[in-house]
Amino acid sequence: MFKWIKNIGPGTLVAAAFIGPGTVTMCTKAGVQFGYSLLWAMLLSIIATIVLQEMAARTGIITQKGLAQVIKEQIESPLLRNVAIFLILGAIVIGNAAYEAGNISGATLGMQVFGKDTAAFYPILIGIIAFTVLFIGNYKILERSLVALVLIMSISFLITAILTKPDIIAILKGTFTPSFPENSSLIIIGLIGTTVVPYNLFLHASLVKEKWKTKDDLSSARKDTIISIILGGIVSMAIIVAATATTGGNIDNALDLAKGLEPLYGEYAKYLLGIGLFAAGITSAITAPLAAAYVAKSCFGWNASLKDNRFRTVWAIILVLGVVFSSLEFKPLEVITFAQIANGLLLPIVAIFLVWIVNKANVLGKYKNTLFQNILAICIILITIILGVKGIYTVFN
Repeated sequence: MFKWIKNIGPGTLVAAAFIGPGTVTMCTKAGVQFGYSLLWAMLLSIIATIVLQEMAARTGIITQKGLAQVIKEQIESPLLRNVAIFLILGAIVIGNAAYEAGNISGATLGMQVFGKDTAAFYPILIGIIAFTVLFIGNYKILERSLVALVLIMSISFLITAILTKPDIIAILKGTFTPSFPENSSLIIIGLIGTTVVPYNLFLHASLVKEKWKTKDDLSSARKDTIISIILGGIVSMAIIVAATATTGGNIDNALDLAKGLEPLYGEYAKYLLGIGLFAAGITSAITAPLAAAYVAKSCFGWNASLKDNRFRTVWAIILVLGVVFSSLEFKPLEVITFAQIANGLLLPIVAIFLVWIVNKANVLGKYKNTLFQNILAICIILITIILGVKGIYTVFN
């Protein structure tokens, strides 16, 4: 474990990216409404995320290219290539701009437990923090900053869960025995959808080549991916467990959950969950613009470093839009609607493209997928198709 911590890699950034305010809210609702019974959905999400992220990381290390670039190079038809690039750019860049406001708002909500008098300034402060970390353009500093925030977030939510004195037997039953309580389908889809994140596949493939350069590093990358995502999944499960201790009331986010937990251990609930929500929001507020910049770099074939002006321009635009929308409490419904539709389409499409790429001998050689990996991947693709159809239906409904 100490060796892993010393050589910690991009897997932690992936975990930081999927545990955002949306995940916190969805896990809270799952625990409040259905107790421990939907923990199995989070376990399924963790397995799916590990399988897909390992494929993305393997592609990045072997090819030393971004995922979008590899997909673009392997599509011979100009029409299909342009359609793929449009879908990827549209959903990742524009989608992340829409959701960045949610990340900053989530971090702002966490900070409000320490005082609401200066709440209007919080989005700007969070934007400045995210801008500073990204502008430095040093991968190690970026990585260590996010690792520190993830540790703060993890400790906060884990302590919260432990203090509720959970029923261990019920937790094990809920984790390993799938069940579908009445009206739970949307929550199940939400739990999977907030963990298996399309832009993380592009982010991971780009980040691994910043740290690892040779095929000999595949083992280290795989360990980093598995351990980081499992730890991220445990944090998500901890939120569900903590929320299970709450009954009644209108619970929509972590601060509502804190109010419900105050009878158990007083005002500490508010501060523990506030810190956790702040860390969750700001990590996602950093990784979402970063992912968008990497996707743009791959799609347009830029030979750009983290300090390249074109790279910085992409993440800066997304970050500024997020701060503005959050500060004005403006909800760009048309953009968010497009983002949901595009992500609903993108998730299964990216999964299919990814599986296609990792089965090509001319791309990965002897490191292409095994039969077992393909069976797992096909099952995940079927799940992502259902998620995509359901997401689009929800938007139009």
